[in-house]
Amino acid sequence: MLKIYKSHESGPLQELSLKELEKGAWINIIAPTPYELKVIGDLTKVEPDFLRSALDDEERSHTDVEDNAIMILTNVPVMRSHDSYDTLPLAIILTAEYIITVCLEETPVLADFNERTAKLFCTFKKTRFLFQILYKSATFYLRYLRQISRMSDEIEHMLRDSMRNQDILRLLELQKGLTYFNAALRSDGAVLDKLMRLCSNQSLAPIFKMYEEDEDLLEDVIIENKQAREMVEMYSKILARMADTFSSIISNNQNLVMKFLAAMTIILAIPTVISSFFGMNVPVPLAEQGDAFLSIAILSLGIAGMSAYVLWRHNMF
Repeated sequence: MLKIYKSHESGPLQELSLKELEKGAWINIIAPTPYELKVIGDLTKVEPDFLRSALDDEERSHTDVEDNAIMILTNVPVMRSHDSYDTLPLAIILTAEYIITVCLEETPVLADFNERTAKLFCTFKKTRFLFQILYKSATFYLRYLRQISRMSDEIEHMLRDSMRNQDILRLLELQKGLTYFNAALRSDGAVLDKLMRLCSNQSLAPIFKMYEEDEDLLEDVIIENKQAREMVEMYSKILARMADTFSSIISNNQNLVMKFLAAMTIILAIPTVISSFFGMNVPVPLAEQGDAFLSIAILSLGIAGMSAYVLWRHNMF
């Protein structure tokens, strides 16, 4: 999917066609076809590798600089399901005339830049628009981390009442999402540090032109990224300790059950041994008495009761 937008000083965000492509436009490419990549590459003179860089879902964040373009590859958060989180590579390419974004699928980060929010960004202010996208990505990391925190508290309360495999698997999904977030935020942090260094590179001024407000916005992005990393580390430790704690509880409960079953086996073995002894086809005591069965039953129950009391005293129940 290929969409082209351009902001105007007054009026709504305008959608353009390829034939109407103007300077200062935003070219948004989602899950592109080879034809779309070729067309955009020919029109904007951007390296094909820049356009294809975000099509590898395992690509890590980095920055590449060429004579006519700067490519910033960042990882943005996505929510796959109620408790499943992942990250996707997003390529943001700056040229002297355009800003180009390439991603494998639609993400909420870019979806927030639309006609309703058109007054909050300008496509022709490319550097500021880049930082606004990065800032939006950081805010979504923080939003998803707060959701993970709430879900982990909910799972903890559920596991206190009953140990269900479903809740333990949900906990595993959250830990997996935090692992993805941690790796993405660390590499994004390195990209932000490099962008800060590029601010002083005068040779990139035609492409990467910054004003004081842009530097402040970049600093805000760095702060948000750092806060998100700290939250990821904290929540990862909490979930890891929670998983270890509940694993110990499950193991302890299993030991209690096994101890109870061992005690019951000992108690039930006593009447079995006594009845087996008196059931042998040989002369045995009490064989001639009429109330032998009742006497043997009372004897078996008495010994079993004494055994149960001794086991209870030793905390076997």
